[in-house]
Order: sequence, then C-alpha cells, then structure tokens
Amino acid sequence: MSADARSLTELFATASLGAPEKAVGFVMWRVLHRYLREVDRALAPLDLTHLQFMTLAMAGWLGRTDEPVTQARLARSSDIHPMQISHMLKTLETKGMVVRPRGADVRTKHVEVTEAGVTALRDALPLVIDVQQRLFGDAGGPDGDLLNTLLSLEERPQDEPRPIENTERPGDSTPERSVFS
Repeated sequence: MSADARSLTELFATASLGAPEKAVGFVMWRVLHRYLREVDRALAPLDLTHLQFMTLAMAGWLGRTDEPVTQARLARSSDIHPMQISHMLKTLETKGMVVRPRGADVRTKHVEVTEAGVTALRDALPLVIDVQQRLFGDAGGPDGDLLNTLLSLEERPQDEPRPIENTERPGDSTPERSVFS
C-alpha cells in the first residue's frame, strides 16, 4: 500500500530539515555529481573519465618519490576501494598510460606512469582545473575558503558509526532526525 501525501508531508515536516536543499549532505551530493559530470565532459576528448584521471593523477603524484607505488598504497592514498583501483589501472594499462610490473613480492604490483600517461596528465590537468575554477571560483582555489573548509573536515578523526537514536516525543510516532543529511 502506498503512503498518502498527507503522511509524507507530515513526515518531512517533523523528521527532516524541511527540504532537501536545506541539508548540507544533499547539496554536497548534487554539487559533487555536477562536478563529476562536468569533468567527465571536459576529459572525454582525451578518452578519460574522472575516476581514470584521479587514478592516473594519484599514481603520478605518488610516483614523484623514490618509494614504489603499489596498488594498495594508491587505494589507501586516494580512498578508493582496491578493486576499483585495480579496474581503473587495467583500463589505464590498456590505454598505455601505466604499467604494472610485479614487485619483489610476487603478490604486489607496482604502478608506474608511462610517458603517454604523463602526456595525458599534462593535457588533462588544465581541463580539470578549469572546471574547478568555473564551478567553485576563488573559494575552491589553493587557498580558498571552500577548499580549507573541506580540508578541515577531512582532517577530523572519523567518529565510530552510531545508531540513530529514537527521540520520539510522547504521543508522536515520528522520531526526530534528518533524512537528508
């Protein structure tokens, strides 16, 4: 049985922030997806997706040192699931942008950016920076308020997941909590 409009109206009037656009989580989700779409569009002529670009860029960034870049290190550094990193690296390897030789430990694959990968990064970086500039302006720049706020959030220790508390009021069957954050 479907919920009626009155029940839904009452639910969102009592158990949410009032509207999706009043919830930071919802707005960030929308902005993130717009950013990803625009980066994908900008990188399409280079035959790269946003995730392929990020994987290649992180491999290049980590490759600046003498320390070997492994798939596991790349996954940890970029906070991308190891299987997804593996899939992206296979794609980038097929395109000739990375090679993945075995390390001394045969279970470990190293990641090395090729000259074609460096060329792709040289072409892609200005495109991605342009998208960031258009969407976020100076606030998203290297010393911008938006970037600094996001970095401060990233640097905070993560809380252990907590169960949502049921703060039901007497006579009210709807717990107070936000469904949009």
